[in-house]
Amino acid sequence: MKTLISEDDFTSRLVLQEILKAYGPAHIAVNGKEAVEAVRLALEAGEHYDLICMDIMMPEMDGHEALKGIRALEESRGIVSSNGAKIVMVTALADLKNAMAAFHSLCDVYLTKPIQKAKLLEELRKLELID
Repeated sequence: MKTLISEDDFTSRLVLQEILKAYGPAHIAVNGKEAVEAVRLALEAGEHYDLICMDIMMPEMDGHEALKGIRALEESRGIVSSNGAKIVMVTALADLKNAMAAFHSLCDVYLTKPIQKAKLLEELRKLELID
């Protein structure tokens, strides 16, 4: 499983990397702009991401904008969201407005921080990314 972790907080990146390292390579983006660019480059190389863990509150481009940009990149290549990267929003924002906005933009899972390993892995199993 090839993963992109888009997170501006160092500790949160480390936690996600530690949880996911057993399942394959995990690349890092520190803001939404870098995440969109990483996805564009991966798609151009024919090596798409299987999983993207995306924070919402980031500098330069927030997670909502990045999510929309990633889904637009996939769509421009004929990839429907159900066949694209599985996107897990990982955020401190537990409010319904942000959750609904993320699902409206076609995220697959919405998890609030602090991330619990068991919950993340449970969601990845539901998405059939891991056994």
